[in-house]
Amino acid sequence: MGFVDGRYNGKFESVFAIDNDRTAVNTYNQNFSSSVGHCSCEDIEQWLLSNDVPIADVVIGGPPCQGFSLLNKNKDGDARRALWEPYMDIVERSGASVFVMENVQGLLKSPEFASICHRALSMGFEILNPAVLNMANYGVPQTRKRAIAIGIKTGDFRVSSLPAFPPPKTHTSGDVEADLLPWMTVKDAIWDLPRRTKGIEIRTADPAPLDLHFGRTPTETSRQRYKAVPPGGNRFDLQKNRPDITPKCWINKGSGGTDLFGRLWWDRPSVTIRTEFFKPEKGRYLHPTANRPITHREAARLMSFPDNFKFTGTKIEIARQIGNAVPPTFASMLANYVHSLLSHRRVLEKTTEQV
Repeated sequence: MGFVDGRYNGKFESVFAIDNDRTAVNTYNQNFSSSVGHCSCEDIEQWLLSNDVPIADVVIGGPPCQGFSLLNKNKDGDARRALWEPYMDIVERSGASVFVMENVQGLLKSPEFASICHRALSMGFEILNPAVLNMANYGVPQTRKRAIAIGIKTGDFRVSSLPAFPPPKTHTSGDVEADLLPWMTVKDAIWDLPRRTKGIEIRTADPAPLDLHFGRTPTETSRQRYKAVPPGGNRFDLQKNRPDITPKCWINKGSGGTDLFGRLWWDRPSVTIRTEFFKPEKGRYLHPTANRPITHREAARLMSFPDNFKFTGTKIEIARQIGNAVPPTFASMLANYVHSLLSHRRVLEKTTEQV
């Protein structure tokens, strides 16, 4: 989104996109297809067997990350780990000068990443200082850390003059670094949304942002659990204040993550927004002061999506799209960096790059 959406960058034109998630494809086409190409819902390996890859300057992708995720304990034999191979096939067959790969932190330490680097080298690419970047350092109200690998086809560039990667950060957690803005906070992102939600379904009759500002139907026990968690608190505060309604599995496990059943802080960025952000038992997803989990709209704001971005699908499908996305503000930073890279190509044939 940050590459092709004029609200963020507008320096690139999409010539083709592909994904096997039907609702994600529908969302892409709803927002972009009228002006910047189209997205096809296909299995990438099957599509490659019978289709020509369009010529492009840049290929962007995030092969399914669950195989690399620290949350996935059964990593061995996960077929999703091999989907970087058709991604690299696309890079090769498109004639691209640059590729951008985004994934969870575990990618860079995985055996597969060594294979990706080897394949890239065989194709004439060099990967520029792959790094784990905190998106809060680039203006996203969320401490989301992701691995970013950018490859350049060395024969296409004046390598000695390339801008360094990663780009300098624009935001900081403290006031010790001059000329940097403070991190964007939860309050910056969602303070103006009503504390009270309305209904439990997508509100198609209401304009944004209220269309996705709906609630759930918690049990009375859940409501009491929410009330027992103070500002900035978590499951340990619940256990301290209301042991009678604390799940036994939490009581029996005296250690563990401090984000479970936690409240977001107004004055900090949010934790990583995942696909089940509406379940506080999965992480620090309670509203800072209201006795409820965050809404879909609040989660989208914490991912830096503008209110006029149109999501399609069911509640679960939209939540999955939000949690799996690259925040547009961060993607725009990457787009600006890639555009600066392309200015160092030996022959720059276009003023508007294709992606």
